[in-house]
Amino acid sequence: MNILVLNCGSSSLKFQLISTSLEQIERRDDRMLARGQIERIGGAAVLTFQTAGHDAVRSGKPIRDMRAALDAILQWIGSEDTNIDGISGLSDIDAVGHRVVHGGERFIQSALIDDDVLRGIDDCIELAPLHNPANVLGIQAARSILGKGIPQAAVFDTAFHHTMPESSYLYAIPYQFYRRHKIRRYGFHGTSHRYIAYQYRTLNHIPREEVKIITLHLGNGSSVAAIKNGNSFDTSMGFTPLEGLVMGTRSGDLDPAIIEFICEKEGMTVHEADLMLNKASGLLGISGLTHDMRELIAEAEDSGDRRARLAIEIFCYRIRKYIGSYLAAMDGADAIIFSGGIGENSALIRSKICQGLEWFGIAADENRNAELVSGVEGFFNQEDSRVKLGVIPTNEELLIARDTVRLIKGVI
Repeated sequence: MNILVLNCGSSSLKFQLISTSLEQIERRDDRMLARGQIERIGGAAVLTFQTAGHDAVRSGKPIRDMRAALDAILQWIGSEDTNIDGISGLSDIDAVGHRVVHGGERFIQSALIDDDVLRGIDDCIELAPLHNPANVLGIQAARSILGKGIPQAAVFDTAFHHTMPESSYLYAIPYQFYRRHKIRRYGFHGTSHRYIAYQYRTLNHIPREEVKIITLHLGNGSSVAAIKNGNSFDTSMGFTPLEGLVMGTRSGDLDPAIIEFICEKEGMTVHEADLMLNKASGLLGISGLTHDMRELIAEAEDSGDRRARLAIEIFCYRIRKYIGSYLAAMDGADAIIFSGGIGENSALIRSKICQGLEWFGIAADENRNAELVSGVEGFFNQEDSRVKLGVIPTNEELLIARDTVRLIKGVI
């Protein structure tokens, strides 16, 4: 089956076209046929399209909205000039899989989309006002262009974390706020953490129930998950993706009283303070330079900029704190796995995070660490390290495609 995987943002649309089936999943020979993205939807958009085995092609054109963006992608896929293996037209697309950020407490696993599921996703908009509206628009656009006869599936970022116990997901606020408004820790990046755990057990030839690891999804958005018996036991992101680690532009954990204090001192509204914590904090806020870790590392190395170094140190320190707390919470772990754009590509950041964990018997092989960049998968712990250290490039799109097939075949 050819599955079109869509990841709809507020002003962007990413896609992959993946060939998979139950047999291919079993053999682990699914194939990515094409991928790309459209950025700056609503204005002069930038389109980047790539077929497997070829260089990406970039272009620009006005894209009005999500429907127009999806239409541009489908026109490219269906064009005779594109020459995607196994695709002669849009009729060769068998189903669509959507990344949906928030499923609340209702959606604890992936679901085939019907009108009731779509209403459920829409009901979660108040929990994810920046993300779920775009996801709904993407689903509606796919229905409009491809027709209701094409199966569509929703794969939820929050679903993997539904196994967390109450002691992990409840906040110490009056319990009625959970009962009335479902204020709790939901966690995000669940599809990524789930893929990392799946790939870890595959590499180590162990059953799901024996997976006891800490997974680090480190990018512009970052989170850490404690995975025990193959299930999410705890995770750093909370009611929203703002909680937890220092990120590109998000503050992560902070004293909530700071919000009222800043509002009073700076004359901000609560909404303005929330935007500041989400869009102007984190690495960008500390450094005053950029949210891009690659640029911060270059600035720290080239000019010795103090605040660039400080941003890097705080980023790594916060991660070490979470690793330590999760090692305590799970009574140890068998491995710490790095993923995401930073986790997969920055040997320096991995090294800095591991420094200070020696007390736990965690020892990195720095030569091997330096080799694991640009999508290379493997382990970089010393042989006598009590805990394995690894890099597993994440592949959320593959899991979305696989879940879509499983749902259609009735095995989820």
